[in-house]
Amino acid sequence: MAKMSDPKKAPRSPLSRELVLRTAIAIADASGLDSLSMRKLGQELGVVAMSLYNHVANKEDVLDGIVDIVVGEIDVPEIGADWKAVMRRRATSAHEVLLRHPWASMVIVSRVNVGPAMLRYVNATVGCLREAGFSYEMADRAWNSIDSHIYGFTLQELNFPFDPSEYADAAESFLPQLPTKEYPYMRALAQTVIDGTHHGLHDFEFGLELLLEGLDRTIPRGEG
Repeated sequence: MAKMSDPKKAPRSPLSRELVLRTAIAIADASGLDSLSMRKLGQELGVVAMSLYNHVANKEDVLDGIVDIVVGEIDVPEIGADWKAVMRRRATSAHEVLLRHPWASMVIVSRVNVGPAMLRYVNATVGCLREAGFSYEMADRAWNSIDSHIYGFTLQELNFPFDPSEYADAAESFLPQLPTKEYPYMRALAQTVIDGTHHGLHDFEFGLELLLEGLDRTIPRGEG
């Protein structure tokens, strides 16, 4: 007689590189990158850590893999389309993806990332800018300027010590530390947040538009 399977046990998906990396992302999203280890991965997948090495070389390989998956979630610029529109969409998409994966920004900026998704993303970015009329040098400068805004703004947003709902109260609590004679402009700015005439929220699109408009003026254009 054939042995019946235990109905209480859900069938486990076959172990694969994709499953290992997706599980690693879930761990990092939930608990931060410091919580990610080969042992933890094995526990989450219900296998001994050593079996993971059939699919990933080591933790560095895991980091490379999960970065590439995250980058693959970002909109890839369409070469030949309106460059400002697609770069704006690219930046907004990247910001949203990096907020979804709070650990990813620091990993991306601190490693050499050459996975297929990253290479496709960078190639399309450079191609979009080059076809818009930027030289290769200026395309590189433009791309890096925009990415500095994306990563810097995202890291600041993720690590800012106050929730937006607390800005007014925080400004009011700091007001006694801002004597009018010493810090008149800081005090006046804090007062606008307290009064509600200025929300004090950081604005991703504001800085992005300044960059795009400024970069647009650097594109060589024929006369007439």
